[in-house]
Amino acid sequence: MPLRHRYLFVGGLHRSGTSLVARMAASLPGAGGIQGAPVPENEGVYLQGAIPHDALKGRPMRFATDPAEHLTEASPLNRLETRQRMEADWTPWFRPDLAWRVEKSPVNLTRMRLLQQLFPLSQFLVVLRHPEAVAAAMSKWTDRHPGALMDHWLEAHERLVRDLRHLHAVLILRYEDVVRDPGATIRGLSAFLDVVAPTDAVGEPIRDGNTDYPDAMPMTGAQTARAARWGYGPNLGVDPNWSLAPAHPLRDVRDATSTALGMK
Repeated sequence: MPLRHRYLFVGGLHRSGTSLVARMAASLPGAGGIQGAPVPENEGVYLQGAIPHDALKGRPMRFATDPAEHLTEASPLNRLETRQRMEADWTPWFRPDLAWRVEKSPVNLTRMRLLQQLFPLSQFLVVLRHPEAVAAAMSKWTDRHPGALMDHWLEAHERLVRDLRHLHAVLILRYEDVVRDPGATIRGLSAFLDVVAPTDAVGEPIRDGNTDYPDAMPMTGAQTARAARWGYGPNLGVDPNWSLAPAHPLRDVRDATSTALGMK
């Protein structure tokens, strides 16, 4: 039986704002996420048994550069049985009337190519946050040096660049842009999913969590050069004019999304 719903998979490094953006997407007409699940942050990765997941997989600030966690079209998991098991495991956690099921798990960052094969009409949302802020936010979770955490951030997103050319429909948002203009984010997400934006899509003010880390260790010169691709500079610097056009098979959806987000 053909699916009556589509998936929006949300991914990104831990502490990057994926939960915030997933909630915004799930609030749109016809969309919804997992709620009330007995797992961390209602993450779907814990609610399915098709793709093995344990304490050694998805480790914060380690998974995104682990070759074993990079799942693509070539994965042996690229089978109909995988899709069927995921559907069966997830269905009880979503409302039955949804056109868009929003599933957020950080590890989606490295699984998009496999997920696209399993669910060809799915779309993807990646959330970035300044590497200095992510490293500072992760300091209580790991003993790794902040510099090593920023290297991980850079390597993870360089792999993302290589994956992007294989994806049909993906939108990249920066945490800093989301908190600066939540209304634009909601309108952009509405356009990306091709749903009518709420009439009150101005967005509630969201506190900028980056202000919690005024003493965050700055990137080195070499790290700064690599982070510039994403509009990030040292000392939590953010280029407000940075943008990366969304990918989508339909030009009108791409254009509407870019316009809603104020992309140049």
